[in-house]
Amino acid sequence: MSNVGKRLAGGDKTPKPPRKGKLTRQQIILIVVAAVLAVALAVTLALRSLFVRPELPKRNDPQNAMDADGDGQPDEPEPIDYGDGIRPRGGDGERKSKDYWTVLILGRDTGGGGNTDTMLLASYDVTNQKATVMSIPRDTMVNVPWDIKRINSVYNHYGQGEKGIQYLYKEIAQLVGFEPDFQVVVEWDAVGEIVDAIGGVYFDVPLDMNYEDPYQDLSIHQTKGYRLLSGDDAMQVLRYRHDNNMKHGYAEGDLGRIKTQQAFLKAMVEQVLQPKNMTKAGPLIEAFNKNVETDLSFQNILWFAQSAVLGGLKMEDVNFVTMPNTSKYVYSRSIDKLTNGRDKMQSYVVPNARKLLELVNNELSPFVETFTLADLDVMSVNADGSISSSTGYVEDKPAALPPPSDKPEEEEPTVDENGNPIDPETGLPLDPETGEPIPADPETGEPLVVGPPDTSTGTGGNGGGNGTTDPTSPNPSTPSTPADGGTTAPSSPETPGASNPEAPPAPAEPAPAPEVPTDPQLPADPGFALIGPDPAA
Repeated sequence: MSNVGKRLAGGDKTPKPPRKGKLTRQQIILIVVAAVLAVALAVTLALRSLFVRPELPKRNDPQNAMDADGDGQPDEPEPIDYGDGIRPRGGDGERKSKDYWTVLILGRDTGGGGNTDTMLLASYDVTNQKATVMSIPRDTMVNVPWDIKRINSVYNHYGQGEKGIQYLYKEIAQLVGFEPDFQVVVEWDAVGEIVDAIGGVYFDVPLDMNYEDPYQDLSIHQTKGYRLLSGDDAMQVLRYRHDNNMKHGYAEGDLGRIKTQQAFLKAMVEQVLQPKNMTKAGPLIEAFNKNVETDLSFQNILWFAQSAVLGGLKMEDVNFVTMPNTSKYVYSRSIDKLTNGRDKMQSYVVPNARKLLELVNNELSPFVETFTLADLDVMSVNADGSISSSTGYVEDKPAALPPPSDKPEEEEPTVDENGNPIDPETGLPLDPETGEPIPADPETGEPLVVGPPDTSTGTGGNGGGNGTTDPTSPNPSTPSTPADGGTTAPSSPETPGASNPEAPPAPAEPAPAPEVPTDPQLPADPGFALIGPDPAA
Protein backbone atom coordinates (compact mmCIF):
# COMPACT_ATOMS: atom_id res chain seq x y z
CA MET A 1 0.00 0.00 0.00
CA SER A 2 2.87 2.28 0.71
CA ASN A 3 3.97 1.88 -2.90
CA VAL A 4 0.49 2.66 -4.13
CA GLY A 5 0.53 5.88 -2.25
CA LYS A 6 3.80 6.85 -3.77
CA ARG A 7 2.50 6.24 -7.26
CA LEU A 8 -0.58 8.27 -6.55
CA ALA A 9 1.58 11.07 -5.24
CA GLY A 10 3.58 11.28 -8.43
CA GLY A 11 5.63 8.16 -8.30
CA ASP A 12 9.36 7.70 -8.09
CA LYS A 13 11.03 10.28 -10.33
CA THR A 14 14.44 8.65 -10.34
CA PRO A 15 15.51 8.26 -14.05
CA LYS A 16 15.93 4.81 -15.31
CA PRO A 17 19.43 3.89 -16.31
CA PRO A 18 19.85 3.67 -20.15
CA ARG A 19 20.08 0.39 -21.77
CA LYS A 20 23.55 -0.83 -22.30
CA GLY A 21 24.96 0.40 -25.68
CA LYS A 22 22.23 2.96 -26.37
CA LEU A 23 23.31 6.67 -26.87
CA THR A 24 21.57 9.48 -25.16
CA ARG A 25 19.97 12.25 -27.14
CA GLN A 26 22.67 14.68 -26.12
CA GLN A 27 25.36 12.31 -27.33
CA ILE A 28 23.64 11.86 -30.67
CA ILE A 29 23.45 15.63 -31.13
CA LEU A 30 27.12 16.01 -30.31
CA ILE A 31 28.09 13.29 -32.79
CA VAL A 32 26.00 14.85 -35.56
CA VAL A 33 27.55 18.25 -34.93
CA ALA A 34 31.04 16.73 -34.98
CA ALA A 35 30.31 14.91 -38.24
CA VAL A 36 29.01 18.05 -39.89
CA LEU A 37 32.08 19.98 -38.76
CA ALA A 38 34.33 17.20 -40.05
CA VAL A 39 32.63 17.23 -43.44
CA ALA A 40 32.78 21.02 -43.57
CA LEU A 41 36.45 20.92 -42.66
CA ALA A 42 37.13 18.28 -45.28
CA VAL A 43 35.26 20.26 -47.91
CA THR A 44 37.09 23.41 -46.89
CA LEU A 45 40.44 21.68 -47.09
CA ALA A 46 39.49 20.13 -50.41
CA LEU A 47 38.42 23.47 -51.80
CA ARG A 48 41.55 25.08 -50.51
CA SER A 49 43.62 22.44 -52.26
CA LEU A 50 41.48 22.78 -55.39
CA PHE A 51 41.44 26.59 -55.58
CA VAL A 52 44.91 27.90 -54.80
CA ARG A 53 45.73 31.59 -54.96
CA PRO A 54 48.92 32.04 -57.00
CA GLU A 55 52.10 33.49 -55.59
CA LEU A 56 54.32 35.87 -57.48
CA PRO A 57 57.03 33.79 -59.19
CA LYS A 58 60.74 34.22 -58.68
CA ARG A 59 62.31 34.80 -62.05
CA ASN A 60 64.84 32.21 -63.22
CA ASP A 61 63.91 29.99 -60.28
CA PRO A 62 63.87 26.29 -61.34
CA GLN A 63 60.94 25.67 -59.00
CA ASN A 64 58.82 28.03 -61.06
CA ALA A 65 59.90 26.85 -64.49
CA MET A 66 57.57 25.24 -67.02
CA ASP A 67 57.70 21.53 -67.71
CA ALA A 68 58.09 21.76 -71.48
CA ASP A 69 59.47 18.24 -71.96
CA GLY A 70 56.69 16.61 -69.91
CA ASP A 71 58.96 14.60 -67.61
CA GLY A 72 57.23 15.81 -64.46
CA GLN A 73 60.16 18.01 -63.46
CA PRO A 74 60.42 21.75 -64.04
CA ASP A 75 62.83 22.63 -66.81
CA GLU A 76 66.05 24.39 -65.95
CA PRO A 77 65.43 27.91 -67.23
CA GLU A 78 68.08 29.86 -69.09
CA PRO A 79 68.59 33.32 -67.59
CA ILE A 80 67.18 35.99 -69.87
CA ASP A 81 69.91 38.18 -71.36
CA TYR A 82 68.60 41.70 -71.86
CA GLY A 83 71.94 42.85 -73.31
CA ASP A 84 72.35 46.60 -73.64
CA GLY A 85 68.58 47.12 -73.77
CA ILE A 86 66.30 48.00 -70.87
CA ARG A 87 65.64 45.57 -68.05
CA PRO A 88 61.83 45.42 -67.62
CA ARG A 89 60.37 45.69 -64.17
CA GLY A 90 59.95 42.36 -62.39
CA GLY A 91 57.45 41.37 -59.73
CA ASP A 92 58.58 43.95 -57.17
CA GLY A 93 56.84 47.23 -56.60
CA GLU A 94 53.55 48.39 -55.13
CA ARG A 95 50.54 46.87 -56.88
CA LYS A 96 47.36 48.69 -57.81
CA SER A 97 45.32 46.23 -55.77
CA LYS A 98 45.88 43.17 -53.58
CA ASP A 99 45.05 40.74 -56.39
CA TYR A 100 46.22 42.31 -59.64
CA TRP A 101 47.78 39.76 -62.00
CA THR A 102 49.27 39.72 -65.50
CA VAL A 103 49.51 36.70 -67.80
CA LEU A 104 51.17 36.32 -71.19
CA ILE A 105 49.23 33.92 -73.43
CA LEU A 106 50.97 32.53 -76.52
CA GLY A 107 49.09 30.50 -79.11
CA ARG A 108 51.31 27.97 -80.87
CA ASP A 109 49.91 26.53 -84.09
CA THR A 110 51.09 22.92 -84.42
CA GLY A 111 49.42 22.75 -87.83
CA GLY A 112 51.37 25.78 -89.01
CA GLY A 113 54.88 24.69 -88.10
CA GLY A 114 54.72 25.82 -84.46
CA ASN A 115 54.41 29.54 -85.24
CA THR A 116 53.51 31.82 -82.34
CA ASP A 117 51.35 34.19 -84.36
CA THR A 118 48.84 34.66 -81.53
CA MET A 119 50.12 36.73 -78.59
CA LEU A 120 47.89 38.06 -75.83
CA LEU A 121 48.85 40.04 -72.74
CA ALA A 122 46.11 39.86 -70.11
CA SER A 123 45.78 41.79 -66.86
CA TYR A 124 43.14 40.79 -64.31
CA ASP A 125 42.27 42.99 -61.35
CA VAL A 126 40.52 40.40 -59.20
CA THR A 127 39.86 42.90 -56.41
CA ASN A 128 37.84 45.21 -58.68
CA GLN A 129 36.75 42.56 -61.22
CA LYS A 130 38.19 44.23 -64.31
CA ALA A 131 40.31 42.69 -67.04
CA THR A 132 42.13 43.84 -70.18
CA VAL A 133 43.40 41.57 -72.94
CA MET A 134 45.75 43.16 -75.49
CA SER A 135 46.55 41.36 -78.75
CA ILE A 136 50.07 41.89 -80.09
CA PRO A 137 50.18 41.66 -83.91
CA ARG A 138 52.65 39.12 -85.26
CA ASP A 139 54.21 41.77 -87.57
CA THR A 140 55.12 44.09 -84.68
CA MET A 141 58.64 45.52 -85.08
CA VAL A 142 60.88 44.73 -82.11
CA ASN A 143 64.45 45.62 -81.21
CA VAL A 144 66.44 42.56 -82.34
CA PRO A 145 69.89 42.30 -83.96
CA TRP A 146 68.76 40.64 -87.21
CA ASP A 147 67.23 42.14 -90.34
CA ILE A 148 63.59 40.90 -90.29
CA LYS A 149 62.37 42.36 -87.01
CA ARG A 150 58.86 40.93 -86.82
CA ILE A 151 58.06 39.71 -83.33
CA ASN A 152 56.91 36.31 -84.61
CA SER A 153 60.44 35.67 -85.92
CA VAL A 154 61.85 35.53 -82.37
CA TYR A 155 60.51 32.08 -81.48
CA ASN A 156 62.01 30.37 -84.54
CA HIS A 157 65.24 32.40 -84.47
CA TYR A 158 66.10 30.93 -81.07
CA GLY A 159 65.33 27.37 -82.08
CA GLN A 160 61.70 27.21 -80.85
CA GLY A 161 61.05 25.21 -77.65
CA GLU A 162 61.58 26.66 -74.20
CA LYS A 163 64.43 28.93 -75.32
CA GLY A 164 62.30 30.40 -78.10
CA ILE A 165 59.46 31.05 -75.66
CA GLN A 166 61.77 32.73 -73.16
CA TYR A 167 63.21 35.15 -75.73
CA LEU A 168 59.77 35.92 -77.09
CA TYR A 169 58.75 36.61 -73.49
CA LYS A 170 61.76 38.95 -73.26
CA GLU A 171 60.72 41.00 -76.30
CA ILE A 172 57.14 41.38 -75.08
CA ALA A 173 58.38 42.35 -71.62
CA GLN A 174 60.57 45.07 -73.13
CA LEU A 175 57.70 46.22 -75.33
CA VAL A 176 55.43 46.94 -72.34
CA GLY A 177 58.13 47.70 -69.75
CA PHE A 178 57.31 44.96 -67.23
CA GLU A 179 57.63 41.19 -66.98
CA PRO A 180 54.24 39.43 -66.92
CA ASP A 181 53.65 37.41 -63.77
CA PHE A 182 52.87 34.18 -65.60
CA GLN A 183 52.95 32.73 -69.09
CA VAL A 184 50.66 30.22 -70.74
CA VAL A 185 51.55 28.49 -74.02
CA VAL A 186 48.46 27.02 -75.66
CA GLU A 187 48.46 24.69 -78.63
CA TRP A 188 45.68 25.91 -80.91
CA ASP A 189 44.23 22.40 -80.92
CA ALA A 190 43.20 23.00 -77.31
CA VAL A 191 40.71 25.64 -78.42
CA GLY A 192 38.91 23.15 -80.64
CA GLU A 193 38.83 20.53 -77.88
CA ILE A 194 37.44 23.03 -75.36
CA VAL A 195 34.75 24.05 -77.85
CA ASP A 196 33.75 20.40 -78.29
CA ALA A 197 33.84 19.84 -74.50
CA ILE A 198 31.18 22.51 -73.91
CA GLY A 199 29.05 21.40 -76.84
CA GLY A 200 30.06 24.10 -79.32
CA VAL A 201 30.16 27.89 -79.39
CA TYR A 202 27.62 30.18 -81.05
CA PHE A 203 29.50 32.70 -83.18
CA ASP A 204 28.88 35.07 -86.07
CA VAL A 205 31.42 34.17 -88.79
CA PRO A 206 32.28 37.55 -90.39
CA LEU A 207 32.84 36.41 -94.02
CA ASP A 208 32.97 33.39 -96.30
CA MET A 209 36.24 31.53 -95.79
CA ASN A 210 37.88 29.18 -98.29
CA TYR A 211 41.52 28.11 -98.22
CA GLU A 212 43.52 24.97 -99.01
CA ASP A 213 47.08 24.27 -97.88
CA PRO A 214 48.14 20.61 -98.24
CA TYR A 215 51.57 21.41 -96.79
CA GLN A 216 49.99 22.31 -93.44
CA ASP A 217 47.15 19.81 -93.86
CA LEU A 218 44.85 22.81 -93.62
CA SER A 219 41.43 22.94 -95.26
CA ILE A 220 39.16 25.89 -94.45
CA HIS A 221 35.60 26.15 -95.73
CA GLN A 222 33.25 28.28 -93.64
CA THR A 223 30.08 30.18 -94.54
CA LYS A 224 29.38 33.67 -93.30
CA GLY A 225 26.71 33.93 -90.60
CA TYR A 226 25.72 33.22 -87.00
CA ARG A 227 25.58 29.55 -86.01
CA LEU A 228 26.87 26.91 -83.60
CA LEU A 229 30.50 26.10 -84.36
CA SER A 230 32.12 22.77 -83.58
CA GLY A 231 35.74 22.55 -82.48
CA ASP A 232 36.90 21.96 -86.06
CA ASP A 233 34.80 24.88 -87.31
CA ALA A 234 36.32 27.10 -84.63
CA MET A 235 39.87 26.18 -85.61
CA GLN A 236 39.17 26.97 -89.26
CA VAL A 237 37.72 30.38 -88.36
CA LEU A 238 40.66 31.24 -86.10
CA ARG A 239 43.31 30.29 -88.67
CA TYR A 240 41.80 31.97 -91.74
CA ARG A 241 43.39 35.12 -93.24
CA HIS A 242 42.70 35.04 -96.99
CA ASP A 243 41.79 32.75 -99.87
CA ASN A 244 44.37 31.05 -102.05
CA ASN A 245 44.10 33.70 -104.76
CA MET A 246 44.85 36.46 -102.20
CA LYS A 247 41.85 38.43 -103.54
CA HIS A 248 39.37 37.60 -100.78
CA GLY A 249 40.00 37.92 -97.08
CA TYR A 250 40.37 40.47 -94.31
CA ALA A 251 40.85 43.98 -95.68
CA GLU A 252 43.18 44.71 -92.76
CA GLY A 253 45.22 41.54 -93.19
CA ASP A 254 46.39 40.04 -89.92
CA LEU A 255 44.78 42.84 -87.92
CA GLY A 256 41.42 41.69 -89.28
CA ARG A 257 42.10 38.15 -88.16
CA ILE A 258 43.03 39.44 -84.70
CA LYS A 259 39.62 41.11 -84.39
CA THR A 260 37.88 37.83 -85.26
CA GLN A 261 40.02 35.91 -82.77
CA GLN A 262 39.21 38.40 -80.02
CA ALA A 263 35.48 38.20 -80.75
CA PHE A 264 35.54 34.41 -80.77
CA LEU A 265 37.57 34.09 -77.55
CA LYS A 266 35.17 36.48 -75.87
CA ALA A 267 32.20 34.37 -76.97
CA MET A 268 33.91 31.16 -75.88
CA VAL A 269 34.89 32.44 -72.43
CA GLU A 270 31.37 33.78 -71.90
CA GLN A 271 29.92 30.34 -72.62
CA VAL A 272 32.57 28.43 -70.66
CA LEU A 273 31.74 30.46 -67.54
CA GLN A 274 28.06 29.55 -67.70
CA PRO A 275 27.03 27.46 -64.65
CA LYS A 276 25.83 24.58 -66.85
CA ASN A 277 29.39 24.02 -68.05
CA MET A 278 30.75 23.66 -64.53
CA THR A 279 29.68 20.01 -64.69
CA LYS A 280 31.96 19.48 -67.70
CA ALA A 281 35.16 19.97 -65.74
CA GLY A 282 36.51 16.54 -66.70
CA PRO A 283 36.86 17.13 -70.47
CA LEU A 284 38.11 20.66 -69.82
CA ILE A 285 40.83 19.38 -67.48
CA GLU A 286 41.83 16.74 -70.02
CA ALA A 287 42.11 19.31 -72.81
CA PHE A 288 44.11 21.58 -70.51
CA ASN A 289 46.62 18.93 -69.46
CA LYS A 290 47.20 17.81 -73.05
CA ASN A 291 47.57 21.17 -74.77
CA VAL A 292 48.75 23.76 -72.25
CA GLU A 293 52.22 24.53 -70.89
CA THR A 294 52.34 27.07 -68.09
CA ASP A 295 54.10 28.08 -64.90
CA LEU A 296 50.65 28.30 -63.26
CA SER A 297 49.28 25.23 -61.52
CA PHE A 298 45.86 23.94 -62.49
CA GLN A 299 44.67 24.89 -59.00
CA ASN A 300 45.82 28.47 -59.71
CA ILE A 301 43.77 28.55 -62.88
CA LEU A 302 40.74 27.21 -61.01
CA TRP A 303 41.26 29.98 -58.48
CA PHE A 304 41.08 32.56 -61.26
CA ALA A 305 37.95 30.87 -62.63
CA GLN A 306 36.35 30.77 -59.18
CA SER A 307 37.24 34.44 -58.65
CA ALA A 308 35.60 35.36 -61.95
CA VAL A 309 32.42 33.32 -61.38
CA LEU A 310 31.88 34.13 -57.70
CA GLY A 311 33.20 37.67 -58.09
CA GLY A 312 30.61 38.44 -60.75
CA LEU A 313 33.00 39.23 -63.62
CA LYS A 314 30.93 40.09 -66.67
CA MET A 315 32.16 40.15 -70.25
CA GLU A 316 31.46 43.87 -70.45
CA ASP A 317 34.13 44.21 -67.74
CA VAL A 318 36.70 42.54 -70.04
CA ASN A 319 38.30 44.97 -72.47
CA PHE A 320 39.72 43.32 -75.62
CA VAL A 321 42.11 45.67 -77.45
CA THR A 322 44.83 45.49 -80.09
CA MET A 323 48.20 47.12 -79.49
CA PRO A 324 47.98 50.68 -80.90
CA ASN A 325 49.94 50.64 -84.12
CA THR A 326 50.73 52.09 -87.53
CA SER A 327 51.61 50.12 -90.66
CA LYS A 328 55.03 50.89 -92.14
CA TYR A 329 57.31 49.67 -94.91
CA VAL A 330 61.01 49.58 -94.03
CA TYR A 331 64.11 48.79 -96.08
CA SER A 332 65.31 45.20 -95.67
CA ARG A 333 68.85 44.13 -96.50
CA SER A 334 67.95 40.48 -96.87
CA ILE A 335 64.96 41.15 -99.16
CA ASP A 336 67.08 43.51 -101.26
CA LYS A 337 69.71 40.79 -101.64
CA LEU A 338 67.17 38.03 -102.27
CA THR A 339 65.27 39.93 -104.97
CA ASN A 340 68.35 41.61 -106.46
CA GLY A 341 66.87 45.05 -105.86
CA ARG A 342 63.43 44.39 -107.36
CA ASP A 343 61.84 44.68 -103.93
CA LYS A 344 63.61 46.12 -100.94
CA MET A 345 60.85 46.74 -98.39
CA GLN A 346 59.43 44.73 -95.50
CA SER A 347 56.00 45.47 -94.01
CA TYR A 348 55.73 46.01 -90.26
CA VAL A 349 53.33 47.07 -87.56
CA VAL A 350 55.04 49.81 -85.56
CA PRO A 351 53.67 50.57 -82.07
CA ASN A 352 52.06 53.95 -81.51
CA ALA A 353 54.31 54.87 -78.60
CA ARG A 354 52.10 57.44 -76.86
CA LYS A 355 48.91 55.38 -77.04
CA LEU A 356 50.72 52.21 -75.99
CA LEU A 357 52.24 53.98 -73.00
CA GLU A 358 48.78 55.23 -71.98
CA LEU A 359 47.36 51.71 -72.28
CA VAL A 360 50.22 50.25 -70.22
CA ASN A 361 49.82 52.74 -67.40
CA ASN A 362 46.01 52.72 -67.25
CA GLU A 363 45.08 49.11 -67.95
CA LEU A 364 47.96 46.65 -68.32
CA SER A 365 50.63 47.44 -65.76
CA PRO A 366 49.96 46.01 -62.27
CA PHE A 367 52.16 48.67 -60.66
CA VAL A 368 51.18 51.96 -59.08
CA GLU A 369 54.30 53.69 -60.39
CA THR A 370 53.83 55.37 -63.76
CA PHE A 371 55.96 54.27 -66.73
CA THR A 372 57.66 56.64 -69.17
CA LEU A 373 58.73 56.02 -72.77
CA ALA A 374 62.27 55.38 -71.52
CA ASP A 375 60.90 52.32 -69.68
CA LEU A 376 59.54 50.82 -72.92
CA ASP A 377 61.47 49.54 -75.93
CA VAL A 378 59.25 50.90 -78.71
CA MET A 379 60.55 51.01 -82.28
CA SER A 380 59.88 53.84 -84.72
CA VAL A 381 60.77 54.69 -88.33
CA ASN A 382 62.52 57.97 -89.09
CA ALA A 383 61.94 60.23 -92.09
CA ASP A 384 65.21 59.09 -93.70
CA GLY A 385 64.19 55.42 -93.50
CA SER A 386 66.36 54.52 -90.51
CA ILE A 387 64.83 53.06 -87.34
CA SER A 388 65.03 54.16 -83.71
CA SER A 389 64.13 52.87 -80.27
CA SER A 390 62.58 54.80 -77.41
CA THR A 391 65.56 53.61 -75.31
CA GLY A 392 68.03 55.28 -77.68
CA TYR A 393 69.69 51.93 -78.43
CA VAL A 394 69.15 49.93 -81.65
CA GLU A 395 70.53 46.39 -81.59
CA ASP A 396 70.80 46.16 -85.38
CA LYS A 397 73.43 48.82 -86.06
CA PRO A 398 73.01 48.98 -89.89
CA ALA A 399 69.26 49.56 -89.50
CA ALA A 400 69.97 52.68 -87.43
CA LEU A 401 71.54 54.26 -90.53
CA PRO A 402 69.65 55.61 -93.56
CA PRO A 403 69.14 52.88 -96.18
CA PRO A 404 70.92 53.12 -99.53
CA SER A 405 69.32 55.58 -101.92
CA ASP A 406 67.40 54.31 -104.93
CA LYS A 407 69.04 57.04 -107.05
CA PRO A 408 72.50 56.05 -108.34
CA GLU A 409 75.27 58.37 -107.34
CA GLU A 410 76.56 60.53 -110.19
CA GLU A 411 80.19 59.63 -110.74
CA GLU A 412 82.75 61.94 -112.30
CA PRO A 413 83.52 60.59 -115.78
CA THR A 414 87.02 59.28 -116.35
CA VAL A 415 88.92 61.24 -119.01
CA ASP A 416 92.23 60.93 -120.78
CA GLU A 417 95.03 63.50 -120.68
CA ASN A 418 93.30 65.51 -123.39
CA GLY A 419 89.95 65.66 -121.59
CA ASN A 420 88.21 63.04 -123.71
CA PRO A 421 85.83 60.77 -121.72
CA ILE A 422 86.90 57.13 -121.44
CA ASP A 423 84.57 54.25 -122.32
CA PRO A 424 84.65 52.09 -119.11
CA GLU A 425 84.05 48.90 -121.11
CA THR A 426 86.65 49.32 -123.87
CA GLY A 427 89.03 51.80 -122.31
CA LEU A 428 88.93 53.86 -125.50
CA PRO A 429 88.38 57.63 -125.65
CA LEU A 430 84.98 58.86 -126.80
CA ASP A 431 84.04 61.82 -128.96
CA PRO A 432 82.62 64.31 -126.42
CA GLU A 433 79.96 65.47 -128.94
CA THR A 434 78.71 62.17 -130.36
CA GLY A 435 79.70 59.77 -127.58
CA GLU A 436 81.12 57.45 -130.25
CA PRO A 437 84.62 55.95 -129.99
CA ILE A 438 87.27 58.16 -131.55
CA PRO A 439 88.92 56.49 -134.57
CA ALA A 440 92.49 55.42 -133.98
CA ASP A 441 95.43 55.62 -136.35
CA PRO A 442 95.88 52.05 -137.61
CA GLU A 443 99.68 52.45 -137.54
CA THR A 444 100.15 54.04 -134.11
CA GLY A 445 96.91 53.08 -132.41
CA GLU A 446 96.55 56.66 -131.24
CA PRO A 447 93.24 58.53 -131.57
CA LEU A 448 93.03 60.81 -134.55
CA VAL A 449 91.24 63.41 -132.47
CA VAL A 450 92.91 63.92 -129.16
CA GLY A 451 90.91 66.71 -127.62
CA PRO A 452 87.42 68.18 -127.42
CA PRO A 453 86.48 70.59 -130.20
CA ASP A 454 87.34 74.27 -129.90
CA THR A 455 84.03 75.96 -130.53
CA SER A 456 85.67 79.36 -131.00
CA THR A 457 87.78 78.25 -133.98
CA GLY A 458 85.90 75.22 -135.21
CA THR A 459 88.95 73.07 -134.66
CA GLY A 460 89.76 70.31 -132.27
CA GLY A 461 90.80 71.25 -128.80
CA ASN A 462 94.39 70.32 -129.57
CA GLY A 463 94.35 71.78 -133.06
CA GLY A 464 92.71 68.83 -134.82
CA GLY A 465 90.30 70.01 -137.53
CA ASN A 466 88.58 67.30 -139.50
CA GLY A 467 90.50 64.47 -137.97
CA THR A 468 92.93 64.06 -140.92
CA THR A 469 95.72 66.46 -140.01
CA ASP A 470 98.84 65.52 -138.16
CA PRO A 471 97.97 65.46 -134.45
CA THR A 472 101.58 66.26 -133.60
CA SER A 473 101.46 69.70 -135.25
CA PRO A 474 101.52 72.42 -132.58
CA ASN A 475 99.48 74.92 -134.55
CA PRO A 476 97.96 73.57 -137.76
CA SER A 477 95.77 75.78 -139.90
CA THR A 478 92.62 74.91 -141.78
CA PRO A 479 93.49 73.34 -145.16
CA SER A 480 92.24 74.99 -148.33
CA THR A 481 89.68 73.35 -150.56
CA PRO A 482 90.12 73.77 -154.33
CA ALA A 483 87.28 73.90 -156.78
CA ASP A 484 87.57 70.26 -157.67
CA GLY A 485 86.87 69.32 -154.10
CA GLY A 486 90.34 68.07 -153.33
CA THR A 487 92.16 69.06 -150.27
CA THR A 488 95.66 70.49 -150.37
CA ALA A 489 98.02 71.41 -147.61
CA PRO A 490 98.36 75.13 -146.89
CA SER A 491 101.51 76.86 -148.09
CA SER A 492 102.23 78.49 -144.77
CA PRO A 493 105.73 77.61 -143.59
CA GLU A 494 104.29 76.78 -140.17
CA THR A 495 102.00 74.22 -141.70
CA PRO A 496 103.45 70.90 -142.75
CA GLY A 497 102.67 70.17 -146.39
CA ALA A 498 104.04 68.48 -149.46
CA SER A 499 107.25 70.51 -149.24
CA ASN A 500 107.95 69.12 -145.81
CA PRO A 501 109.47 65.69 -146.21
CA GLU A 502 108.96 64.85 -142.56
CA ALA A 503 105.20 65.32 -142.69
CA PRO A 504 102.95 62.97 -144.63
CA PRO A 505 101.22 64.64 -147.58
CA ALA A 506 97.58 65.50 -147.14
CA PRO A 507 95.35 63.00 -148.91
CA ALA A 508 93.49 64.10 -152.01
CA GLU A 509 90.18 63.07 -150.37
CA PRO A 510 89.14 62.85 -146.74
CA ALA A 511 90.32 59.53 -145.41
CA PRO A 512 87.49 57.25 -144.28
CA ALA A 513 87.34 56.70 -140.53
CA PRO A 514 88.97 53.37 -139.67
CA GLU A 515 87.07 50.85 -137.58
CA VAL A 516 87.64 50.87 -133.86
CA PRO A 517 90.16 48.10 -133.08
CA THR A 518 88.58 45.24 -131.19
CA ASP A 519 91.67 43.10 -130.78
CA PRO A 520 92.52 43.39 -127.05
CA GLN A 521 96.18 42.82 -127.93
CA LEU A 522 96.45 46.09 -129.95
CA PRO A 523 98.60 48.75 -128.28
CA ALA A 524 96.68 51.28 -126.31
CA ASP A 525 97.16 54.97 -125.94
CA PRO A 526 99.45 55.42 -122.95
CA GLY A 527 97.48 58.50 -122.07
CA PHE A 528 94.36 56.50 -121.12
CA ALA A 529 95.61 52.93 -120.76
CA LEU A 530 96.30 53.57 -117.09
CA ILE A 531 92.91 55.20 -116.53
CA GLY A 532 90.44 52.96 -118.31
CA PRO A 533 89.93 49.28 -117.40
CA ASP A 534 91.98 46.63 -119.14
CA PRO A 535 89.94 45.45 -122.20
CA ALA A 536 91.27 41.94 -121.68
CA ALA A 537 90.07 41.79 -118.09
